[in-house]
Amino acid sequence: MVKKILIIDDDPDICDSIKAIVTANGFEAVTALSGKEGIDAAASEKPDLILCDMMMESIDAGTKVAQEIKKNNPALPIYLLSSIGQATATTIEVDKLGFNGVFQKPVNPDHLLSSIRKALGM
Repeated sequence: MVKKILIIDDDPDICDSIKAIVTANGFEAVTALSGKEGIDAAASEKPDLILCDMMMESIDAGTKVAQEIKKNNPALPIYLLSSIGQATATTIEVDKLGFNGVFQKPVNPDHLLSSIRKALGM
């Protein structure tokens, strides 16, 4: 069965580039361009994993999105996409924000794919 990845980012170029990477490697991808769209898509699309930008409509929109999604899907892996990802990961505990890990933008495709496969037990 094909695994579905939900990409939540307010930058359409980021969504498109990550979607291209994951679909070229056998995953289905769905994109959302806002936190609200992302929360709605998480409920309707039933993704196997979510990649969520931290800085969207507001500074910590990604945190609020992750927490909202985790209320209904506590086991769903959600990864933070951030241009300040590594700095964030070293100064705060991303798991306490509702994330399973962090990907630094621009995303390294090999690291992204290996992390997704590991998170999904593939």
